[in-house]
Amino acid sequence: MNLLNPISHQALRLACLRSDRAFQANRFDLQAIQRKRLESIVSRIPALAREGSCRAYSQLHDRYPVSRYADWKGRVQTLRESLGQEGKGADTLPLIRDRLVRFQPTSGSSEQLKLIPYTKGFLAELDAAIGPWLSSLYRTHPGLSAGTHYWSVSWLPESQRKATELPNLNDDSALLNVGKRVLSQLTQAVPSEVAFAGSAQDALFATLCYLVATPRLSMMSVWSPTFALQLLEQLQDWKWEIVRVLETGHWATRQATLSALKAPRSRARATVLARSAVETPEGLQHLWPDLALVSAWDTAGARDWAHQLRQRLPQAGFEGKGLWATEGVVTIPYQGQYPLAYHSHFYEFERLSDASSDIIPSWLLKEGDEVSPILSGGNGLLRYSLDDRLVVTGFYGKVPCFEFQGRRFGVDLVGEKLDPVTARSVLADLQTSHPDIRPVSLLAVDTIGTGAPYYLGLIEVPEHLSAEDRQRLTALLPARLDRCLKRHFHYELARDLQQLGMPKIVCVNDGWGYYKHLAVKDGMIEGNIKPEPLRRIHHTALTQQPARKGVSQHDCAA
Repeated sequence: MNLLNPISHQALRLACLRSDRAFQANRFDLQAIQRKRLESIVSRIPALAREGSCRAYSQLHDRYPVSRYADWKGRVQTLRESLGQEGKGADTLPLIRDRLVRFQPTSGSSEQLKLIPYTKGFLAELDAAIGPWLSSLYRTHPGLSAGTHYWSVSWLPESQRKATELPNLNDDSALLNVGKRVLSQLTQAVPSEVAFAGSAQDALFATLCYLVATPRLSMMSVWSPTFALQLLEQLQDWKWEIVRVLETGHWATRQATLSALKAPRSRARATVLARSAVETPEGLQHLWPDLALVSAWDTAGARDWAHQLRQRLPQAGFEGKGLWATEGVVTIPYQGQYPLAYHSHFYEFERLSDASSDIIPSWLLKEGDEVSPILSGGNGLLRYSLDDRLVVTGFYGKVPCFEFQGRRFGVDLVGEKLDPVTARSVLADLQTSHPDIRPVSLLAVDTIGTGAPYYLGLIEVPEHLSAEDRQRLTALLPARLDRCLKRHFHYELARDLQQLGMPKIVCVNDGWGYYKHLAVKDGMIEGNIKPEPLRRIHHTALTQQPARKGVSQHDCAA
């Protein structure tokens, strides 16, 4: 192994030491640290700085209501137009006095594309969470220092690459400061430039080539476990094509779309892959014997997929992810818990476990509280609700620790982040395109690890509809539903990566009756069922036909 690799690991650990020590030393001073964070943010908000910081919390609370992206969208768009499409280098922003580094794309909360301002101060806030997290990783899994790491790189959906002038790259390492970024890149198995591949499938292929070419892969860090499982499935399908790339050092038929990347070459690793039964855990262990850690989501809807991933890579330890969003960080994995990243942003929480919906600061939380986080950060987005559901599981010193329970208003099977507003829009589009039908609900079908999850459109059709018209719906509706959903940033990316299957349509004569049947099969009490435009169900609810009279099913999915 290159001598530079262990030296780089050691240097990265030392670079994280200061923030890690602060995270440990201040764990009993939560309120003081959080108030300092808020004062720092308020001092850079033009509308608040003039009043001083002695009343920072009351200023923030009185001046700004809880917000979501729609409340900031106009100001962000104005900022982007005034500074150019990327807007790099501005020092004074309408939102906050700080240097703008870039706009980071994401989606969710009914927005097809959100552009989050990333300032110098905001990146420092993220770095304050990354340091303790990396330190904890190295302490808990010492084998990480002995090899090379794979940190997932995400990219824009293929349609967005053409529709926006933003760079395609959405590199996780870009969240680090310059020093840590340089050091982390020296330990990486896959170059971040894979994000510039011509398609998502080519990016996956290149990623696998680099991973297979790495003899001492010691960590695989992804967000959704379904992404890692997809990589392992594709490894089986592309095994011999990867062998040829490693033997020749040439992308062959993919050269045109991967021309920005140098193909890895290793005859020794090509031989190892050829002799590995990669469809088995034993074969994957033969391929990557030094794999010490797999990191991925493992709570809420990801739990079953994470279990599958652990079974596929039993030689590695496993660690669940903390709660990160493009808009900020809430929790990090740290010494077996998931404490608040209290040195990063200023945090408030809406109580969900009682009817009051009180909003309180982090230092007033109690064990067992069910809450939703509200962030104020150095990007200028104040009192920004993430609409995630968390429960307080305990404390690290006085710092609350959490478990992620799921999205508050929407559905997130593999990271696609759909919400009821999006679902209503999609159903309305189907209604407009086919006036004879009545869309009832969009159902997110959780396959519980038995196959790719998918979305199911529940459509009511009149009984007199002819067989010819039913066949027309069979041919048209699933594809149209897919096109409508692909307007949503993260859904399209999940489809590009084959984490979500092709949507399906079910046509029935009594839409409300069938909806109630599915809800009852999924465990609800009939008297508590209400129609919802977006609902998550387990696939087992679809296995039995409704016995109710007047409900006849016509499956329009291929």
